[in-house]
Amino acid sequence: MSFGKWIGGSIGWSLGGPIGAVAGFALGALFDNSLNQQAEDPQGYSQSQQTTQPGDFGMSMVILSAAVMKADNRIMKSELEFVKSYLVRQFGQEQAKELVTALKEVLKTDVPVRQVCLQIRSHMSHPMRLQLMHYLFGVGYADGNVHRVELNTLNTIARYLGISQKDFFSINAMFGGQGSQSGARPGSSSLGLSSAYKILEIESNVSDDEVKKAYRKMAKKYHPDKVASLGPNFQNAAKEKFQKVQQAYEEVKKARGMN
Repeated sequence: MSFGKWIGGSIGWSLGGPIGAVAGFALGALFDNSLNQQAEDPQGYSQSQQTTQPGDFGMSMVILSAAVMKADNRIMKSELEFVKSYLVRQFGQEQAKELVTALKEVLKTDVPVRQVCLQIRSHMSHPMRLQLMHYLFGVGYADGNVHRVELNTLNTIARYLGISQKDFFSINAMFGGQGSQSGARPGSSSLGLSSAYKILEIESNVSDDEVKKAYRKMAKKYHPDKVASLGPNFQNAAKEKFQKVQQAYEEVKKARGMN
């Protein structure tokens, strides 16, 4: 198996730095000649490709998935199946198989969460980091519940990624969580008003005009076009967040009798 078969121009900065170190240590020859690029850069970062490519996003997903999955000292089958399914949708069967192999190896290592997140933060745009965070919440909620320790790990990752607490609570509410200390179960098709307001990042006592303003702001922030450079599959994944924002807005409007 060789990552070189599909990396091509799809991966750049994540071959170096902490992410490259974790992946290289865990996988060794699996990276074949791709890691030789680091020799040209003493800092371990690719000089020729600093924009985030799908491969960079994929390796970031793999390593931070391991951090979330290991947080409660047990690897759940439901978590692994969620990751596999997500990777297949984004990368296809062959590439997903390689990334899952990488994940299984990374799960055996200690992940330097802070260093990895800081590398991601310095190379990945805020909308992409929000998409990454949404995916990681999916890993945490894969078995229907998020363990308190997992939620704390997600919160730590969010802080290192430069994700605000409002954004953290908003994404958590999309999965049915009510706060950073909640061990909540994902909700039904109806969000509920409390979650709807959290998703929109506003309090329930704001004016109707502020509700509309908040919706416009959130819709702009979570629009799938923000991650267009990662390709259509990631754009489709981003629609899930966007649809939750729309659903939250509709529920608040209905409760208030807004037009």
